[in-house]
Amino acid sequence: MSLVLARIDQRLIHGIVVTQWAGATQAKRLMVVDDEVSKDEVQKSAMRMSKPVGTGMSIIDTETAIKNFNAGKYDSHNVFMIVREPSTLVKLAEGGVKIPKVNIGIIFDGEGKTTVKKMVSVNEEEVNDLKKLQSMGIPVTFHFVPSEAEEPLETYIK
Repeated sequence: MSLVLARIDQRLIHGIVVTQWAGATQAKRLMVVDDEVSKDEVQKSAMRMSKPVGTGMSIIDTETAIKNFNAGKYDSHNVFMIVREPSTLVKLAEGGVKIPKVNIGIIFDGEGKTTVKKMVSVNEEEVNDLKKLQSMGIPVTFHFVPSEAEEPLETYIK
């Protein structure tokens, strides 16, 4: 099956991901793709403690993810991927990773950002990256928890 869903969530592995999204996606592997976190043993250890029993977890950098997906390493897995930034998904897609859908969960507010929806604030670069993903034929939706309705990107970002 391989990658079943990619989620942008700046909290990465947390309660909603573990208790709701892992089950909703029937994930057998949770995958965090982040160039900084993949080098931080403390954060990696904390995230691994929260993974559901019977679920694998990978916390890897972007290049390793591209290499592993292209080599077919996850072909027999249901992988639920979590990233912090839309730009990571653009790099993955440009590197040949087949992303079936992007789910926008949580993008924190900050300098130069505009709040477009509860829990989602974006800057110009993030907007461009989200639109680029969509132009690559990858559906991009806002979807905080599985029980809520999905909303297309255009609902909040024109």
